[in-house]
Amino acid sequence: MSGSGEIAPGVYLVGGPNISRAEDATAFVIRFPDTLVMIDSGGGRSTRILERNMGEAGLDPGGISLLILTHCHIDHIGGAPYFREIHGAELAMHDLDADAVEQGDPIRTAAHWYDMEFPPTPVDRRFTGPHEVLPFGGEELHVLHAPGHTPGSVSLYLDREGKRILFGQDIHGPFLPAFGSNLDDWRVSMEKLLDLKADILCEGHFGIFPDREKVERYLRKYLREYS
Repeated sequence: MSGSGEIAPGVYLVGGPNISRAEDATAFVIRFPDTLVMIDSGGGRSTRILERNMGEAGLDPGGISLLILTHCHIDHIGGAPYFREIHGAELAMHDLDADAVEQGDPIRTAAHWYDMEFPPTPVDRRFTGPHEVLPFGGEELHVLHAPGHTPGSVSLYLDREGKRILFGQDIHGPFLPAFGSNLDDWRVSMEKLLDLKADILCEGHFGIFPDREKVERYLRKYLREYS
């Protein structure tokens, strides 16, 4: 399980480049007292590797009650049909990206980029508000609408043992018309993420940033680049 494992108390990196397959964005599992929540699911060809990594971390994939998709691109959603069908995980994502998943849209899911196919897949729960709070066993997982890369991109954060853990997948872009990208929306989203003052950033392709200074430096780097 090279490179994967527990990155914060009860928070596990289970997939991503150099961990599962090269085309996978990072995938995480959060252990709550009565359930597991998964964030993103790789590109779809690595589901057994993700399961194996979970097992080595002492996690039962069958215990995943909710799989949150941070946006509609296949490197993040490809494993979702498997985890929904095999393990009974409910799929949740923002309303503005959900239609692409339910239609299996090859452009909006970026499946054509990877020379892959994504089947039309039901989304069980759609987020619609700017900030939704999901309660789990006395804790709260926060879902923030963070458009920019795609219209329905979300970022999540969890406060645990005095640390704020931010899941900011693909906040670096890219920004393309085919994705419905909007740089003005993205700049607003980035300022909101900066205001969170996160202690740990879990990013979609560039790994884990383990302290507040590194998190802020990473966010401001891209704000300067696209200013």
